[in-house]
Amino acid sequence: MTKLYMMAVALFLGLAGSVQAERTPFWGAREPVPFETPADQLRNGEFTWAPPLAPAGPILVLVSLEEQRAYTYRNGLLTGVASVSTGKPGYETPSGVFQTFLKDKDHHSTKYHNAAMPYTQKFTQDGVALHAGGVPGYPESHGCVHLPSEFARLLFDAAPKGMTVVIAKAGSAPEEFRHPAFLSPLTEAGGRAEHRRLPVATSHRWEPEKSPSGPLSILLSRYDERILVLRSGVEIGRAKAAFHKPKQPVGSHVFVAKEGAQPGGLLQHRWVGVALVGHMGDADTRPDPRVVDEVTVPADFQALLAAEIRPGTTLMVTDAPVLEHTTGLDMAVLSSFPGH
Repeated sequence: MTKLYMMAVALFLGLAGSVQAERTPFWGAREPVPFETPADQLRNGEFTWAPPLAPAGPILVLVSLEEQRAYTYRNGLLTGVASVSTGKPGYETPSGVFQTFLKDKDHHSTKYHNAAMPYTQKFTQDGVALHAGGVPGYPESHGCVHLPSEFARLLFDAAPKGMTVVIAKAGSAPEEFRHPAFLSPLTEAGGRAEHRRLPVATSHRWEPEKSPSGPLSILLSRYDERILVLRSGVEIGRAKAAFHKPKQPVGSHVFVAKEGAQPGGLLQHRWVGVALVGHMGDADTRPDPRVVDEVTVPADFQALLAAEIRPGTTLMVTDAPVLEHTTGLDMAVLSSFPGH
């Protein structure tokens, strides 16, 4: 009897799984179109995908709200483009810089009638995520970024938890930069860099034990003149940061460390940068490396931070306030993770 009962339960669960699979829609093209297809010529639900161009390195997803396109970059190289659907009026997808903290292949909505959300990669605490969904050619979601099903699967399989997601009004192709001067004790030739530093006695906080592992995010605010360091969404350090031209706006930019150190030292990485066009009213279309070169931080803090930088480390520079007593802004880099 027990054996028959177990067989019956297994059969029931198998049938239930089959029914659930049948109920999950498949959205968009089943195969990528030729990689050379221009982004603006992709039809609804179409995508390109060419991972062999960059088989390793950090992945960056850039979502353009105006274009309704998602661009994937690995180690700075474009590996795919997809038509997407973002939040409709009243449910707008938030712009900013995020890192994914939850992956669920068979996720279902807890808000919207148990709706299927295959290949979910969540990046905000209120549930905004990348996932497979309808792609009609215009914003129609409740805030998530809908992807063609096969593109969502490919990205889900390739991307680690902690992947950087940039959502901006308009697209801006990443550009490569050398290691930010204020984070490096070395020049590109391997010599000792002579950069202005705040005195060692300048107060700072460094508590890496609060979050010993996970993706690292660095947030630099011109308004507050502060640099904050978070790992897996938990603040592990902060210090004063002096901008050489404190009254000159810098805009909003995000830089992601690439895989592979530069000649001249293990602390040197190449970085790719993206300007957040339309974020906080920014109009810049290109990231400017000078915004991170013209910054001074305490020397001992700089040494501690530089030793923690790994491929995939995200640096966001903004004019906006970010400290608790100055900000009314829900800064994406600060709120993407659980418990923060």
